[in-house]
Amino acid sequence: MKLFEFFITKIFLRKVIFSIAMILLFFMANYTIFTATRLILSTFQGYQEVKSMNQEGTYIANLNPDSNIDMDAIAENGTQKVYDYLNNNFKYAFYTDGFIASLPNNDDMEISFSYMNEEYYKLNQFELSQGTDLNFDYQFNKDKEIPVLVGKGLSKTYPMGSTIKIELPVLEQSMTLKVQGVLKQNAYHSNFHALNSKNYYNFSVFLPVNQEFITHANIDLQLNGLMDIIILQTTKEKVTNLSEIMQDNLGLKFNFFSQKENFDYFNEYYLHSLKIMSIITLILVVIIICHSVWNALVSIRLMLKDFTINLLVGLSYSKLRKILYSYFGILFSINLIVIFFITAYSRYGSWLRKDAAFVTYGLFGLIGMDWFALLVVFLFDIIFGMIIVEIMLRKIKKIPISLGVLQ
Repeated sequence: MKLFEFFITKIFLRKVIFSIAMILLFFMANYTIFTATRLILSTFQGYQEVKSMNQEGTYIANLNPDSNIDMDAIAENGTQKVYDYLNNNFKYAFYTDGFIASLPNNDDMEISFSYMNEEYYKLNQFELSQGTDLNFDYQFNKDKEIPVLVGKGLSKTYPMGSTIKIELPVLEQSMTLKVQGVLKQNAYHSNFHALNSKNYYNFSVFLPVNQEFITHANIDLQLNGLMDIIILQTTKEKVTNLSEIMQDNLGLKFNFFSQKENFDYFNEYYLHSLKIMSIITLILVVIIICHSVWNALVSIRLMLKDFTINLLVGLSYSKLRKILYSYFGILFSINLIVIFFITAYSRYGSWLRKDAAFVTYGLFGLIGMDWFALLVVFLFDIIFGMIIVEIMLRKIKKIPISLGVLQ
C-alpha cells in the first residue's frame, strides 16, 4: 500500500497540472469512442429499419430546401388534388408524426400522434409486445371506434382493449380510439435522410389511415404526409410528373430520391464525421501515451534516490507493473463512471422535459446502445492501458540505477 501511495503521490501526481491534463485527455478519448460507437450502432439500426425501402421502383419525397412553406397560400383543394392524383396513379406509403396532444397519462407526458396507411405499416412491420395488427379497412363515418397502437409507456394508462376519447385536431372532431396493440419497449423511427437520428414511440399513439380518413383530415395532416411520402413500384419519369403536379397545386418543389440515393447522400457526411472522430481519437491516444510515459520518466528521474531505495527494499518490476495497472485501472474506472452518469442524466433529462420523442426505458436509465458503447470503451481502455504500461516499463528499465545515487 505504501509503495502504491508513493507512486501515486510522488510519481504520477507530482506535477498536478500535468496530471489533471492527462486525466482530461483520458476522458476526452473515452467519450469520443463512446460517442462514435453509439453513432455507428444507431446508424446501423437506421439502415436495418429502412432497408425494406431500398429497392428498385421506390422513391421518397423530400421538400426542396429552396421552397418556403406559406400555409396561407396553400388551399385544401390543392392538397386534395395531389392526393386524388396519387390515388389514381400510384401505390404509396403514407406516414406523418409529431402531432402533439394532451392526453391524460400516469407520467403526465405530452403524447405524440402518428398517422400511417396500410402500405407504410407493411413496409415497417412494427413489433408488438401485446395485441394484434392494425385494421385499415374501416369506414370512417360508420365505425364507432378506430383501432390504434400505443407505446409501452402509454400502456400503463391505456392497456389492451381500453378506449380513448379525444378530439383529434387533424379531423377537428371527437373520436373514440380502441387500443388494439402495444408496441415493444423503445420502438423507434429513424429519419430517412439522417439514419442515426431517431424518435422513440414509448408515448405515441398510432392511428391507421385510409383514403377516406385523409380526405376528411385538415390541411396540416395532408401537407405533412407529403413531406416524406413513399412512392412504390414506379419509375423516375412518373415521380418527376408527380413533382410537377405537386408544384402546380401547392407551389412547393418536391424532389424524389431512391433510398440508395439517400444512403449515398448521408454517407458522404456520416463517413466524414467518423473520419474526424477517428483522427481526433488517434491524436488523443498518441498524446496520452507520450504524455504518460514522459511524466512518469521525469518524475522517476527527479525521485531517483527514493525509487532506488524502493528497489533495494523489495520493489520489483513485476510489482511495479501491478502498481501501474492499478493506477490506470482506477483512472479508466472513474472515466467510465463519469460517462455513465452523463449518459444516464441525459436520458433522464428527457423525462424531466417531458420530451416524448426521446423518452426511453432501460437499466439504470441506459438503453442497449448505451451499454454496448460503454463495453467498447471498457475494452478499449484495457488494450490502451496495456500499451501504456508496457511502454512505461520498457522505458523505466532503461533508466540506469546504481548505489551511487544514494550518496
